[in-house]
Amino acid sequence: MTQPQINSPAPFRMPPLPFLVPGILSLLLGLAAGLTRLPWELPAFGSVTMLHGPLMVSGFLGTVISVERAAALRRPWAWAVPALNGIGVLVLLFHAQLRSGLPFDAQQAGAILFAAGAVGLVAIFAAIVRKQPTLFNVVMGMGALAYVGANLTLLVGKPIATAVPFWSAFLVLTIAGERLELNRFLRPQRATKTVFLVIASLTLVGAALGLTSTALSDRIQGTVYLVLAAWLLRNDIARRTIRMTGVTRFTAACLLIGYAWLGVAGLSLVVKPGQIAGTFYDAALHSLFVGFVLSMIFGHAPIIVPALLGKAVEFRNRFYAPLVLLHASLLLRVGADHAQWMEGRRWGGLVNEIALVLYLILLVTGIRRARRS
Repeated sequence: MTQPQINSPAPFRMPPLPFLVPGILSLLLGLAAGLTRLPWELPAFGSVTMLHGPLMVSGFLGTVISVERAAALRRPWAWAVPALNGIGVLVLLFHAQLRSGLPFDAQQAGAILFAAGAVGLVAIFAAIVRKQPTLFNVVMGMGALAYVGANLTLLVGKPIATAVPFWSAFLVLTIAGERLELNRFLRPQRATKTVFLVIASLTLVGAALGLTSTALSDRIQGTVYLVLAAWLLRNDIARRTIRMTGVTRFTAACLLIGYAWLGVAGLSLVVKPGQIAGTFYDAALHSLFVGFVLSMIFGHAPIIVPALLGKAVEFRNRFYAPLVLLHASLLLRVGADHAQWMEGRRWGGLVNEIALVLYLILLVTGIRRARRS
């Protein structure tokens, strides 16, 4: 993910790493919760089984995106946003010890802080848009609005499936806005930009309709994701940079594969809308959140880590190993979902997580190698 270049008269710098710690904790526990849902026997993590979605999206991705945007804005108040998100992670995890008779379950208790952080993220984008009123910043701000919707949905006690369209809109719009920012150098036609704004708006509308009609929400968002995948494949600079070498080519490969999975997710929602459980639902969800979102993270991490943490990453071709492993295991999982082959689904999900952990290890190793050299 990239940071918008904001000209600030009085830049304020804050070490981002402490704010990322709750997000990293949320990622690790979210992965454990995901394994228990497959199911793999992990008795020590049974208490977080139902928190897999909130931990991965609000806890991990919400925290990382908030840190990134606070660092971009460089205003002291902006750091309250990732702080709120991080506290939300802790409340979500330690709700039983903190409850003290409050009439909230763990999911709602965390959502209170996540919702406050989401409102703060909208405020960050409002400040960014005032300084840099561009389409890509507006689109990412719309994604932040979807993040507010997701957490308010959970706060009022709605099931997690009701928040999923908002979560997907949050991540899709954030990523698509960032890609639009980078692709401004290609100068896409004005009509193409208009289409992009329309489909971004429909993504948000589709998420809101999920509160009353899951099937209609799926049809709208599925169609939008299909169109958006085609737009990105057609207009993204990755079509050119895939012919380059090193980390530039690796990033382009991650992006193009991710756009293909976005199309698969969109097609799944259109073909069989209204699903809130079962293997077909699992296939559609993980095509989006693993195939698209994680592939974007793989591609952008070697770029954003130096920008955010000030630590270089030495890229080597071994980074392709977890990328191939991620998508091969996702193909296994999605295929097993459609074939009702539960064992294949379990192993596909397990290898998904092994690929992510392997990538994180290689990323840390790349930072250490760069430091030594």
